[in-house]
Amino acid sequence: MSSQKLGVLIVDDDFYVAHLHRQYVESVRGFVITKTVGSLAAAREAIVAQKPDLVLLDVYLPDGNGLDFAREIETDVFILSAASEQSSVKRAMRYGALCYLVKPFTAESLRERLTGYIRYRNILSSAESLTQETIARAQRVFHAVTAGGDATQSATELSIREVINTSLEELSAVDVASAVGVSRATAQRYLTALATSGHIRMRLRYGSAGRPEHRYSSLSS
Repeated sequence: MSSQKLGVLIVDDDFYVAHLHRQYVESVRGFVITKTVGSLAAAREAIVAQKPDLVLLDVYLPDGNGLDFAREIETDVFILSAASEQSSVKRAMRYGALCYLVKPFTAESLRERLTGYIRYRNILSSAESLTQETIARAQRVFHAVTAGGDATQSATELSIREVINTSLEELSAVDVASAVGVSRATAQRYLTALATSGHIRMRLRYGSAGRPEHRYSSLSS
């Protein structure tokens, strides 16, 4: 399991807007800004040098159109732009953009999509060969933007997520049950659901007797 954060390249020629987007990204666990640039030429150099996982890309740039650039590169792309015409949105989707946010948007709008992106990647990296259901689940969790945040979650689920997200090491269901004050069966049920939905990581660890044990950790660990 890798503890490396996901690198984000911001491409926007408006310094103030780029700085604002940088703050939004840095407020989400699991991401790090690799660079902020204001042109496509600089973006090309940054992709070669830093190899970011995700590009936050404007459409209108001094030396070209961001949509053409999105088609050119093999990096995941979110389009963040004031361009709201139908043709731009359709081109972005056709060229493989995972997300299209029309400026101005709230910090929470981007945070939700970044969080969904982490879960999406986590699910897709769960196995070398993916089933159709796994692919569909990854797509669902990426596009599942909640309106009420954690308000709809139970106190038990919130407690379990807090234990996982604040732990510096992988935990077993027994560890989590003890920390939260619930039965092992209850902890296991919540942990399985959270792992299935991509909110936390799960892996099998084989002990000395050869029996596998599920271990859980946060997405940013």
